[in-house]
Amino acid sequence: MRPNQDAKRKGVAASIQETLVVSETVGVPAKVVYDFSRQMENLPLWASGLAAGIRQRDGAWFADSPMGQVKVEMAPVNPFGVLDHDVTLPDGVRVHNAFRVTPCGDGSLLTFVVLRLAGVSQENFDADVAHVRRDLAALKRLLELP
Repeated sequence: MRPNQDAKRKGVAASIQETLVVSETVGVPAKVVYDFSRQMENLPLWASGLAAGIRQRDGAWFADSPMGQVKVEMAPVNPFGVLDHDVTLPDGVRVHNAFRVTPCGDGSLLTFVVLRLAGVSQENFDADVAHVRRDLAALKRLLELP
């Protein structure tokens, strides 16, 4: 996902000013969604900020993003649907992204917490929210293909 650019300090994200939870339902069991979504090789298929691809180097994962090369670290495999991931930007700033897959009947619910850091304009925050909505909708379309 795409972190806000105008509120970063070298190595430390500024304080949180606002949060918004973006959600999307998927007509596929949560385990299927989780297993697919956590595969680093699948990220470019739905996470548009990593559309240029992702590759492993020395045990770590790197992607070319609109901000330059970023390091992506996924939460360890877990039974709770936690897909949190940290993105380290080219300038060293590390952004934590809280992302979950929750069972919901025969399907699942995706939730992603978008943070507005102090100093980030409303326009940039709204753009980040729109970006996350597009990515979750892309993941839904991909997983619901017959």
